Amino acid sequence: MVTIELGQTVVTAGVDVQMKRDASFAVHVKNCMDKHSQGDWGDVCSEDKGANDSALKNGERLLSVYGHESHPKIWIITERDRSSTTVLFPDEY
Repeated sequence: MVTIELGQTVVTAGVDVQMKRDASFAVHVKNCMDKHSQGDWGDVCSEDKGANDSALKNGERLLSVYGHESHPKIWIITERDRSSTTVLFPDEY
């Protein structure tokens, strides 16, 4: 099993507001963070999956995408130096 160092975890203002409004969304974000830290890239395309798998070996940035029927899609990005991970909505990129 892969364990990825996430560094400091931050959420954007939009994600923060949604988490405060909806406790189930906050749980969803936590679950997605856990998946991301274990190398489950969610709903990324095959090209991005390959890029993430390579990034584990060569220290590049990681991107996961998680959709959910009851919650807005989120992106999780871990920086190449693994110093920080950001949770954001795609339109906040």
